Amino acid sequence: MNKIYLNNIYLDRSSKKKRKRKGRGVGSGLGKTCGRGHKGQLSRSGKKIRRGFEGGQMPLYRRLPKFGFKSRSSIKKKDIRLSDLNNIRSKKIDISILKNANIINKKIKYVKIFLSGSIYKPFIIRGIKVTNGVLQKIKSFNGKIEEKT
Repeated sequence: MNKIYLNNIYLDRSSKKKRKRKGRGVGSGLGKTCGRGHKGQLSRSGKKIRRGFEGGQMPLYRRLPKFGFKSRSSIKKKDIRLSDLNNIRSKKIDISILKNANIINKKIKYVKIFLSGSIYKPFIIRGIKVTNGVLQKIKSFNGKIEEKT
């Protein structure tokens, strides 16, 4: 068996496909119109049709309504559960204490507590919005809610 060297490497005939020679007479099978058919936009030279083009008809992406928007203010707001307060040791709770306890992100500026779960000790909440259910629950434990001044 012959060894393969750089000077005796060759390609198989089947590995190289011959390119189609267009416009070389009727007998070639690709003469006259060169496989483009008769007339129309696709038969012209310099044809460039963008993606989603529908032949001049109003395209689908323009017929459908616009949607989607994410408010930048939602990045700065966070709702937390009432039961999350049980993980905090101090009785006084404000935004900085929630950040230190890793309950909210450092970027959060506005917090609202909603009623989910229960608490086991009284809390003094400062500068944080609460729902009516949370207000009643905290007052039942002799806690206080102080609004920002």
